[in-house]
Amino acid sequence: MTDHSTRERARHDYDVIIVGAGPAGLCAAMYAGRGMLKALLIERGAPGGELLNTDLIEDYIGFESIKGWDLAQKMTDHAKKFGAQIETDNVESIRKGADGIFEVKTARERVFRAPAVILTAGGTPVKLGVPGEKEYAGKGVSYCAVCDGAFFKGEVLAVVGGGDAAVEEADYLTRYASKVHIVHRRDQFRASRILQERAFANPKIEVVWNKQVLEVAGGATGVERLELEDTQTAQRSHLVVGGVFVFVGFKPNAGLVQGHFKHDAAGYMITDDRMMTSIPGLFAAGDVRSQLTRQITTAVGDATTAAIAVEKYLAALREQEKAAVAS
Repeated sequence: MTDHSTRERARHDYDVIIVGAGPAGLCAAMYAGRGMLKALLIERGAPGGELLNTDLIEDYIGFESIKGWDLAQKMTDHAKKFGAQIETDNVESIRKGADGIFEVKTARERVFRAPAVILTAGGTPVKLGVPGEKEYAGKGVSYCAVCDGAFFKGEVLAVVGGGDAAVEEADYLTRYASKVHIVHRRDQFRASRILQERAFANPKIEVVWNKQVLEVAGGATGVERLELEDTQTAQRSHLVVGGVFVFVGFKPNAGLVQGHFKHDAAGYMITDDRMMTSIPGLFAAGDVRSQLTRQITTAVGDATTAAIAVEKYLAALREQEKAAVAS
């Protein structure tokens, strides 16, 4: 006679599926392994998430300064040490079936099943939505300074935005560019004080306050200038640059989930104190979740809670099934 655990395993492939292998996903996989859960981690590219697009990490406790790639590798190795199974594929949908089991479908037409999912897919860069942005993508318009900065040696560049990412990446780009203009629609940055001070002290950085981009213009060789408008006077001007890096925010990748779930005005998923969303069995951690800050430290904290909560959630499900069989 087939025992309970065998019957349960026949219904699904894994105990938990983790979508996204940034810091949150890798941490969740490590804790799932420590908890002896059969876990699958799915990532569309190399493990590390936004760490791979960041030069130096200086705000992760225990590492005064570490390269993003190095930290990503350390996290990946740690997760694998505890048995993390990582699949390279692009998740296209997450759906909870009538039987309570989640189906995770990928671009390679594979379907993975588990009673719990931890979504750690982060977000995608918000576009300016102006003429020329799409046309010059890859030809002077970029959303990753670490990826593309080296292609702009000696150029005058523009960074659009005023948060941590914009100010930090502007500072990074000065190692290649002859000058970097930070174009911001307000008269003060949202970035942390230490990043602001570093930017203001950099002689290669010039801030263009109270300006919004109307158009990215160029020619056959790529970007040549930005058409700007003053946000207070509506006066038009232009800025001659050889490239523009856009850092105006991220849109959470919560749209992978089929079905209604509670979210905030910006689309970030709302969770309880165990990181569970309004869909039972679906947990969220990291940048996809509604919270005050989005840092590596908060991502791994979320993931720790989510992975341990999954253990307890699955244990409760097993008890419910046992009680149902007994009755």
